[in-house]
Amino acid sequence: MQQDHSPGQIRCHVEGEIGWLVIDNPDRRNALSLAMWQAVPEAVARLTADPAVRVIVLRGAGEETFVAGADISEFETLRGNARDARTYEAVNVAAFDALRATPKPTIAMIRGHCLGGGLGLAAAADLRVAAQGSSFGIPAARLGLAYPPTALADIVALTGPARARDLVFTARRVSAEEAHRIGLLDRLVPADALETAVRELAGTVAANAPLTIAATKAALAALTNGDLAAAEAAAERCFDSRDFAEGRSAFLAKRTPDFIGS
Repeated sequence: MQQDHSPGQIRCHVEGEIGWLVIDNPDRRNALSLAMWQAVPEAVARLTADPAVRVIVLRGAGEETFVAGADISEFETLRGNARDARTYEAVNVAAFDALRATPKPTIAMIRGHCLGGGLGLAAAADLRVAAQGSSFGIPAARLGLAYPPTALADIVALTGPARARDLVFTARRVSAEEAHRIGLLDRLVPADALETAVRELAGTVAANAPLTIAATKAALAALTNGDLAAAEAAAERCFDSRDFAEGRSAFLAKRTPDFIGS
């Protein structure tokens, strides 16, 4: 599965059990245009629907930047007033929602700048692994715009409200070390080890029971959206699955289980 390789695109490809979602706009430090924001939910849906994919990894194209945020050059024409800004924000939120809602585990692989909407994408993922030397920030207060409430809720869930206020009120850049310390990151690794670390983490997650992971995501989502029925249904699928029987059998036989996601 592959999309056009031209700049300013959202690209997808599958390697084994990893589905790669690539933000590709290196001339603008992988900033997302409106069209790119609109393409994110479709890309997530394609990777989610692919039975070969066990883990989705989000990354920026190249070796310098994750995502520098939204393409500010579009703001004057696309976010020039409250009505247009609401429309634009709805597209942003749909991208964050798609990452948050997929039942498959998601990992943000972060190198370089992770700013604004880029940090929103990373925070909507399940796990975040960053290279030393990366930088983080929410520059909304320097632009006079409001950060989407659901995206802010993701930041609060990671850092707590006090640190989220600090990040937004000051609009300051945060080092990778501080980002790790305050909870924005799950893992911080040397720059030359980033892709290896992400592939190893993805492989570990992919080897585990997909239905358990999906049920866990549904249960955690229910803490905020109140959808207990969805969480309970996901749990029922686990207990009725072939994988549950396989897990029990493998445990008793002291062998590695072979999960198939059903």
